[in-house]
Formats: sequence, C-alpha cells, structure tokens
Amino acid sequence: MSEKFEALTDKHIEFIKEQHLYFIGTAGAEGFVNVSPKGMDSFRIINSSKVAWLNLTGSGNETAAHVLENGRMTVMFCSFDKQPLILRLYGQATAAHPRDGKWGELVALFPEYVATRQIFELELELVQASCGYAVPYYELKGERPTLIKWAEKHGALRVKEYWQENNTKSLNDKDTGIL
Repeated sequence: MSEKFEALTDKHIEFIKEQHLYFIGTAGAEGFVNVSPKGMDSFRIINSSKVAWLNLTGSGNETAAHVLENGRMTVMFCSFDKQPLILRLYGQATAAHPRDGKWGELVALFPEYVATRQIFELELELVQASCGYAVPYYELKGERPTLIKWAEKHGALRVKEYWQENNTKSLNDKDTGIL
C-alpha cells in the first residue's frame, strides 16, 4: 500500500502545491520526539531532491535543536480531499539564519514575515507515498492571522527578545542555534 521513490515526481510536486497543512517530525538522539503542524505560505520545492520551509516564531524551537544535533527530519503531507494520500519526505536538514550567507537567497523564496525565525533545507533521501484511506475529510476555512498580528504588533526587536526568552533551548535543554 506504499510506494518508495528516490526523489519527488511531478505528481508529488503538484500534490504538495495544493496542500495548506504539513507536519514536521524531528528527534534528537535522546529526549522528546517533536511533531509540528505548519501552514501559511511557508513551503517551497527547490528541485526534485530538495525542499525548504520557512519556520516562523513559535512557543518552542524543538526542530532547530534536533536539526543542529543530527539533521534528521520528516515532512508529512496528508490529503483531506477526495483522493486519499499521505506523502512523507525523509532526509537530512540544515537550518539557515539571517546571519548565514545563504539567507538572502532562501528568504527571497518566501513572503516577508516579521515572525521569520529560520529556514530549513531538506535534502531528500526517500519519498514515500501511502494510501491515507483512514485520513478523514476536512475542509479548509482559511489561514489563522494570529501569529502575523502578534508579530506585527510587537515588532522585530520584541520578536527577537521573545526568541531569547523562549527559543534558545529545547525541552531537553539542547541549544537551538537561534541567536
């Protein structure tokens, strides 16, 4: 019921472009496993074997700590529409920050958000497509404006202060590399 691919196919790329929600899974060598839902206009396909996603400010920064430790990442997309499908992208990720040379090239791929924290690039090692027969139907009502409003209200300086207070260490007290 599942198929494995070395890279994204044109069919996978079209499916990804239609999605409004995806999930990021990461884990350190020890400690908690992290799964984070993502939305907004924050995912890009670089080519058939590389993707990138824009990480916006959140209450924690587990993904960054895990990627800094070992780079393992899984991205999962689910169809909530007529045609069932689960698409998982497995690979090695790296994080880019505003201080990094590659930042300008990567950030230009995305809309400008005050809450932009990192951009993760994922080199794909495996793409897996499975049935998704048990995934329920859901209907998109729209994007939540809450994060954008919060960040714009506080401004870039206060957002960075928030990172200092809340995003420098993971739940397992690992460095996130944010600052």
